[in-house]
Amino acid sequence: MKKINHPKRAENFDTGAYSDAILTGGMLYVSGQASVDFETSTFKLGTIEEETRQTLDNIKAIVEAAGGSMDRIVKCTVHLADIRDFDRYNTVYASYFNAIKPARITVQSVLAEGLKVEIDCIASIPEAS
Repeated sequence: MKKINHPKRAENFDTGAYSDAILTGGMLYVSGQASVDFETSTFKLGTIEEETRQTLDNIKAIVEAAGGSMDRIVKCTVHLADIRDFDRYNTVYASYFNAIKPARITVQSVLAEGLKVEIDCIASIPEAS
């Protein structure tokens, strides 16, 4: 089992009770990500499109840090603060995936700090021997 951090996360930053991601048995489990600027450890609030883009850019950076790519993501769970934002979020989300789209669930949830979207995912990333 290997811990994977966002490449821009400050080395001494303590996430508390979770890891950005865990790679084990060829599978990468990415914790819920949001619109965060990892260089400053602050939320970047904006439109649903802006927050979705930043969130997926964060996921992409974590998946790539583990040796994978977005086309290796097999499952996403998405939380929207307002389900009425679905179509706008979905347009941005779809642009991040090419051939086979991941399985997905999208639900409305109460999100902290005024966030509009949070996404976690699972990716298939064979571990190096």
